[in-house]
Amino acid sequence: MGYAGGTQPRPTYRNLGDHTETIEVDFDPAVISYEQLLDIFWRSHHPGQPAWSRQYRAVVFYHGEQQKALALKTRDQVAARMQGPVATEILPAGPFTLAEGYHQKYYLRQRPDLLAEFEATYPTPETLAGSTAAARVNGYLAGYGAPVELQAELDGLGLSPDARRKLTDWVGATARRSGPGCPVPQRPAF
Repeated sequence: MGYAGGTQPRPTYRNLGDHTETIEVDFDPAVISYEQLLDIFWRSHHPGQPAWSRQYRAVVFYHGEQQKALALKTRDQVAARMQGPVATEILPAGPFTLAEGYHQKYYLRQRPDLLAEFEATYPTPETLAGSTAAARVNGYLAGYGAPVELQAELDGLGLSPDARRKLTDWVGATARRSGPGCPVPQRPAF
């Protein structure tokens, strides 16, 4: 989580200037392609809905002409399916500023018992923000992911037996309330 797309040096949540809250995704193209990431992005928001503020606008920040071309191509495909204009912007990436520590891993921060385990391993806000394991747990706590998916990766999250049990119980209870699996694969009706 951080800020991009603006001109103000060193933006903060309380002094955002003309930046947008965003995420920066580092990915391995041998595992997932940029086009697959774009597909997930388009399915996880309402691309026809105009932004109500610059801070919360939907935007793809691209790195290079190849990413730009793919972003534009997939935007046009979404517009054709929607039979209308896409409000999501496609802009060149500029500097990315990591958000303040208190603005990272929101759902994990709501669970101090689990957060304490990660803070022991990742003692600075920057290392916690960069932790893939903390990001995965944050996602599960937000309701993304099914119990079977959690079981497949539980050993790699670095949690104590007690924390593993708590997380497994939480994900199981969340799945019973909302149904199986991650909500991202559901396509909006357009």
